[in-house]
Amino acid sequence: MTPNLDLFPIGNCAISALIDRQGRFVWACAPRVDGDPVFSALMNGEAPEHGYWSVELEGLKHVSQAYVRNTPVLKTVLTAEDGAAVEIIDFAPRHPKHSRTYRPLAFGRIIRPLHGTPRIRVRLRPSSDWGARRAPHTSGSNHIRFRCPDVTFRLTTDCPVSHVLEERIFRLERPHAFFFGPDEGYDQDVGPGVQAALDRTVAYWQDWVRKLYLPLDYQEAVIRAAITLKLCAYEETGAIVAAMTTSVPEFKESGRNWDYRYCWIRDAYYTVRALNRLGAVDILENYLGYLRNLVDASAGGHVQPVYGVGLEPGIGESIVDTVEGYRGMKPVRIGNQAHEHLQHDVYGQIVLPLVQAFYDQRLLRPGTIEDFHALEKVGERAFAMHDQTDAGLWEFRTIARVHTYSSVMCWAACDRLAKAADHLGLQARADVWRQRAAAIRERIEAETFLTDEGRFAASFGGRELDASLLQLTDLGFLDAHDPRQVATFDAIERDLKKGPFLFRYVEPDDFGEPETAFNFCTFWFIEALHQNGRVEEARAIFEEMLARRTQAGLLSEDISVEDGELWGNYPQTYSLVGIINCAVMLSRSWTDVR
Repeated sequence: MTPNLDLFPIGNCAISALIDRQGRFVWACAPRVDGDPVFSALMNGEAPEHGYWSVELEGLKHVSQAYVRNTPVLKTVLTAEDGAAVEIIDFAPRHPKHSRTYRPLAFGRIIRPLHGTPRIRVRLRPSSDWGARRAPHTSGSNHIRFRCPDVTFRLTTDCPVSHVLEERIFRLERPHAFFFGPDEGYDQDVGPGVQAALDRTVAYWQDWVRKLYLPLDYQEAVIRAAITLKLCAYEETGAIVAAMTTSVPEFKESGRNWDYRYCWIRDAYYTVRALNRLGAVDILENYLGYLRNLVDASAGGHVQPVYGVGLEPGIGESIVDTVEGYRGMKPVRIGNQAHEHLQHDVYGQIVLPLVQAFYDQRLLRPGTIEDFHALEKVGERAFAMHDQTDAGLWEFRTIARVHTYSSVMCWAACDRLAKAADHLGLQARADVWRQRAAAIRERIEAETFLTDEGRFAASFGGRELDASLLQLTDLGFLDAHDPRQVATFDAIERDLKKGPFLFRYVEPDDFGEPETAFNFCTFWFIEALHQNGRVEEARAIFEEMLARRTQAGLLSEDISVEDGELWGNYPQTYSLVGIINCAVMLSRSWTDVR
């Protein structure tokens, strides 16, 4: 079966997995999301020998899948030609236990007969060393141990272990439970234990969703996006990864295969902003702790655009040849060279979320005067770098410019520090930051405004366009109705819009001309349409984007203009942020249903 991105994520903010339309685990990394893939079939071609966990029904005719309402708990129903059917329930345990959140490095799986006398085969084939081989195993009376490179997993089950070891076909006459987790004894009856963990996990997620502030319209889409954004958080440190996968190309045979299993300051900024709109303060507060640690480590100096989920600065990029790649498309990369880049927008993306801590009385740890002074060091860096060349938010590898978006983010850092200083009663500091923000604004307007076209360019002294110019309004740099921004929007619509979708840019870059639209940019365009009063057009494109989601209700990074196929890493936090932002913007008010 040809791999595709029609995949269902499950997880618990410590471990995650992607399950395909046949109910197979095809991707999961351990002991962290950036680790070696325990299940690597997504990158192992059409007929992988290992790297998956499947339940195969004899005489299979039909598969249906859906999440348990308002959870990342997946139900898959396999139906045979003779009507026999089985239900598979997959989840990662997450629930309160001993006054803390229980989120083990583990997956639970329950297989139940629904109709007739189904005959099934269970194949559990974890991989090792980046898909090079099957993980070696040993077994006991009711468990199997799999020695993966950085962690040993133990399957505990009430299914006959020999059925799993020998992969024999057997009649499923009663439910069987499987706990694939840490290499330690399972201290209770596995069937009732896994069922209890399932019940508590469902209760946890449904309670979390119940506390979200949702728009009236598009609730299903917003709930699914919000749950999945939470799954992209590595709760132990507060990091938020850009996606769960590596090396899914931006388009066919493009070579644009990147590892997104790390915490980009930019992506995380947009994620916490979107979730904050829904009132998900838990993720915001945890991420602020991650940022404060980065600020301390930088001591006011250079900040990388991306870090490891454990705050590691070194995530060197390398290529592995042990897997074929997504649909056989190499390279498969581990790590990301972007950690070496200069991307000066990161200073704004640190300041903007941390400033909220000075205002938000919900937080367990409000911002302090000491926090403000530490944050000023980041602002100093923003002011110093606002007119310096960088790789930009699109992370060009061989193109260095003074990017307008980066400069505007540096302006935003100074502007927000001024407002925070006012709020804290630090008038002298507020004056300093206002003056710096004004100086950056003057420089941006002088260097990037094209008088002959009445619009802004994407770099100092340049004429090129890119979709990030739409963010000048969102960041408060320009009003949406400012004639200069209207002209910029018009130029972007003319040159970057292909069908209903928006490209980041169309000029050739390090890898040639882009061939797919960038989903997050399409959502930016929807917002800009709405700001320009073209509400019905905005709604039509938004609903087109919703129609392009996978069966799980999610999007990857890119989309083909020709056939609407999804490309790029998945699930992509940027794209899910766009769903939330546009749904909130386009929804009717709750007062409309009084």
